[in-house]
Amino acid sequence: LAQAALAQATVAHGGAPTRSSAAPRAARVAPRHMATKPVKSLEAEEQRLHRIRITLTSRNVKSLEKVCADLIAGAKEKELHVAGPVRLPTRHLRLCIRKSPNGEGTNTFDRWEMRIHKRLIDLHSPSDVVKQITSISIEPGVEVEVTIADV
Repeated sequence: LAQAALAQATVAHGGAPTRSSAAPRAARVAPRHMATKPVKSLEAEEQRLHRIRITLTSRNVKSLEKVCADLIAGAKEKELHVAGPVRLPTRHLRLCIRKSPNGEGTNTFDRWEMRIHKRLIDLHSPSDVVKQITSISIEPGVEVEVTIADV
């Protein structure tokens, strides 16, 4: 096979084969891994995809669900990959307190409970887009925590 290629190269050039025509194609092409190293710029850093986890915490379920829906609608409007909302188990903080201030009388108790609801939303997007999404009006009583990690 190599001799046939050498014979074709000889006929095509009308004489003795040159060194470049006789060498296989892979040897003539410069390797691609020796390209220059890309220079990191601030714009390239901003455009790189990040894994963003938004944690929402609230005592009021309706306001929490409204903020979740607003965040997800904004992310889908920008055509981002969205996972969630993941509903984490509700924390029940309970207090049992004796009604009687002095210890006299029947042993009666007040039972107080505070429920804390939590939601997780995961996004894959550049960090500047997340600033635009989270700039929505957030209901009072809803705490938002944003953590950013590289993909």
